[in-house]
Order: sequence, then C-alpha cells, then structure tokens
Amino acid sequence: MAYKTDIEIAQSCEMRPITEIAAKAHVDEKYIEQYGRYKAKIDLKLLSESKRENGKLILVTAITPTPAGEGKTTTTIGLADGLARIGKDVTVALREPSLGPVFGIKGGAAGGGYAQVVPMEDINLHFTGDFHAIGAANNLLAAMLDNHIHQGNKLGIDTRKITWKRCVDMNDRQLRFIADGLGGSKNGVPREDGFDITVASEIMAVLCLSNSIDDLKARLSRIIVGYTFDDKPVTCGELNAAGAMTALLKDALKPNLVQTLEGTPAFVHGGPFANIAHGCNSVMATKLALKMGDYTVTEAGFGADLGAEKFLDIKCRVAGLVPDAVVVVATVRALKMHGGRAKTELSDEDIAALEKGIPNLLRHVSNIKNVYKLPCVVAVNRFPTDTDAEIEFIIKKCRELGVNTVLSTVWADGGRGGEELAREVVRLCEEEKGDFTFSYELDMSIEEKIEAIVKKVYGGDGINITPNAKKQIERLTSLGLDKLPVCVAKTQYSFSDDPTRLGAPSGFTVTIKNVKVSAGAGFIVVLTGDIMTMPGLPKVPAAERIDVDPDGKITGLF
Repeated sequence: MAYKTDIEIAQSCEMRPITEIAAKAHVDEKYIEQYGRYKAKIDLKLLSESKRENGKLILVTAITPTPAGEGKTTTTIGLADGLARIGKDVTVALREPSLGPVFGIKGGAAGGGYAQVVPMEDINLHFTGDFHAIGAANNLLAAMLDNHIHQGNKLGIDTRKITWKRCVDMNDRQLRFIADGLGGSKNGVPREDGFDITVASEIMAVLCLSNSIDDLKARLSRIIVGYTFDDKPVTCGELNAAGAMTALLKDALKPNLVQTLEGTPAFVHGGPFANIAHGCNSVMATKLALKMGDYTVTEAGFGADLGAEKFLDIKCRVAGLVPDAVVVVATVRALKMHGGRAKTELSDEDIAALEKGIPNLLRHVSNIKNVYKLPCVVAVNRFPTDTDAEIEFIIKKCRELGVNTVLSTVWADGGRGGEELAREVVRLCEEEKGDFTFSYELDMSIEEKIEAIVKKVYGGDGINITPNAKKQIERLTSLGLDKLPVCVAKTQYSFSDDPTRLGAPSGFTVTIKNVKVSAGAGFIVVLTGDIMTMPGLPKVPAAERIDVDPDGKITGLF
C-alpha cells in the first residue's frame, strides 16, 4: 500500500481562512494581523484585554529519543484534534521549526501523517519571518560590539574573551570556527570568531521567555557579550544596542496563529535549542493559547529529562504556569531499542528486549508523578508490527505505577486516533489534582541545583565538577547570578551524560565541564560535554530532494 507523504497530505487538505480559525479561538478581528489567507500574528494587547479565564494546560513529553522515533509533535497535534472531536474548546501551542534541520537530516517539525499543522511548507520555511528578525537582532549586536572595539574600545573589551557570536538559520559547519576582521585596520580588529545556528542564539531564548516588549528590552539589555581586560562582564545595555534590537523584534514577539489539518487553532511561535536553552515555544504563545481555549496542548523538546524538566523548572517558574496533566509518549519500537535491539530488528515480538527497555519509560513517568507531582498518562504510538502481548506488557508495568496507558493512532487516523487519549487527559484534568513541585529551589547554590536534577530526574549518584567549571561557578556566584535557574546541556540519548547508556542507567555521575550564564534569558547553562551549536549537513541532505514545479508547488519537503 502506497502511503502519501506528509507534504502530499498537507497539500490535499482544504484550509480554512485564518479569520475563521481566529473566530474559533475567540480572537476578535481587531487583534489579527494577517500574513496572507492562512497565517496571522496576534496583537499582544489581546492578553491584557481578554476577559476569558485560562484553560487547562497539558504538556506532551516523551521517553529518551531513539532513531526509531517517538512522535511527540504528532501526538501533541493529534491529541488537540482528538479533544476537539470529543467536543472540547481546544488550542495547541508549538515551536517553530528551524531551517537547518529542514534541509538536513531531521526534516521539519509540523507533525506528521494526519496530525499536522498547516500550511506546513510556510511553517517549515520562512513562515512570518520571526527567525530572520532574531538573526538580524543577534547580528546587529555583534556588529555593534565589533564596531565599539574598532572605534577605540572605551569599555576595555578583551577580544580574547568575547562570548557573542553571529548566527544564521542554516546548518553550515564551515562557519563554526572562523577568523574575521582581516584586511588591515580599516576593516576591523582581527580575532577568532564563529557562527551559531539562529535557534541557538540567546535572543531566541530571550524572545521565548519575555512577557512584554518592556520585558524583552530589559532582557536584551542584560545579555553578556564578553568580558573586559580586568574580567568584568560587558552587556548589550552598555553597548546601547537594546533599543534597536527591540525595534527589529517587536513584531516577532507577537504569536503566530495557524491551524491543524482538522481546523484546530494552533499558536506556533519560537523555537530555542533544547540543550543550551529551554526548548519550549514562547511564553506569550502559551499564555495566549491558554486564554483562548478551555484546553491547551503544548510540548517540550527531547525526552522528559531535558524538555519537560526545563519546561517545568524554567518556563513554568518564569511564566507562573502549572500543567494540569502530562502525556509521556512512547513506542514499543523505541523501548526495544532501549532494551538493546538494533533498529533493523524491531519488527519481531521481543518481550525480553521490552523488559530491558521499559525502565526508561517508567523512570520518566515516575519523575512526572513523584518528583513534579503531576497527573500523568502514557501514550503509546502504535505501529502495525506491535503485538498485543507487547502492548499489554507496557500497560501492566505502567499500571503498577498508578498510571494509565492509552494507544494512539493519530499519525494514521488524525484526531479520531486521539479520542481515547483525549478522554483520559480530560479525566486527569477533572479528577486528579496535582501538587506541582519544582525539582530544586532558586535559593540553592549552583552546585546544589545541578545535583538535585542529576539525582532526582536523571537517577544518577551525583556530579563531578572540573576545575575549570568550579572557577566559572565561583565567578557567577561573585557576580550575584547564582540564584538563577539552571539549564543543563547534555546528550538527549541517555539519562546520563554518556549517549551509549540506554534504558534507565544507575550508578553514574555526571561531569560538569563548563558553566556559563545566559543573563538575558535568565538562566545558567551547565555543559556536560561538547554541545554543537552550529550543525552540519549530512552526506545526502534533505535539500537535494526539495523542488518547486512551474505552479510554485513545493515537493520533497518531507
């Protein structure tokens, strides 16, 4: 049987005018700024002027990722459509995709199968220009920094201690390490430099955590771009760049409204890295979605140890949000990979491999229930090769933790395949009240906060801090920055800092190699290894398959 590709499914659906979707989301026409017929930005005034009460917030997260795939975004969209099908007033809040992965290996991030947001080509490409604005603001700051040095360096910036990089929203390994300012004194000051991909820019995290234009400007002002010869931080505010950067970002701060294949209102906005940043869509979009629906479904990047941890410990803390229910997405195939099976060996029934791999799911579920104390359900994306015995095994193990398991077929069936999950989510929201708790408190030391995450969330024994990282912690503490939340950057493929340790490893320590501050975003970044902030393209990039016909129709995007 020949299946339609994601883009073929998306292009075959009949989209509704965005004005209809806005009306469905209780958004008055005066707040809509249309970008064509099917996209719009929403005026920020709606948040303060709306009299509607906030709805219920559902977070979708997942087990530790594997090459077999889990389907978190697809589940998020399918669940929202499922809630709509059972008569609920629902919105969905998602991240915007980065161009780099679209043209690289991963592809886009608009869902899949019959659970997608549309117009998927626009969302995966330029959309409403948010990422271009973020890149421009980032690079304006870089230009003003280098110009300050060229024009006499009044602040005494040490060019060996510059931390701010330029960015471009593309996978381009050639730009990771460069030398610039060459060509003589008229052409700048020579120094080693490099580019990040736009989603790794601190400005992306700043935009996604800002509550207003004034908050955005204040956060931009606090960004540290480097250090002086006597080791004092230099900020964006000291370079007088925050006002101009805010001017570039004022429209990008407004959430984008689109729709799912089934016409559910979708706020798609922002997309910071889920390692060196917090990996969630914007605070503004989530708050707007909550105001405009009785139920809002959102997601966080990577597995629950990274995405959900940062959503709960950083985003919820900053925005004053509390989820009413959490969905942990898993597949039988991925759990068998955690149990030691190769990707090519997942089609046969293997309860033994499942038994070895299921502790990964159970640890994530236990964290949501017992560390963060939130109601939880497991959603299993069912594949045709999954056997009843394998499914029953997962249901039994989760039931022992007091958590229900629901089968989901949203990729193949859209909202209809998410109705059962929707009913369980509604039940959790109405019948099981959480007692939300953070995994650490802000008044703890930087070391204590990191250790709390490693022990409570990862299941490790503790941390090992390198001498270099100890010095960095001491410096941040002396600058009064030690009371910020921590954002741990580690491999997404394991609870530990070793990507080869699958399942639910124990008896490990996590090595802290570097600790730096994202003062504008308002968190401390804790690096456990070398995190790539400028990806490269693969041997056969997805870009080679993308084309446009004479009528302007895009093919090969998925």
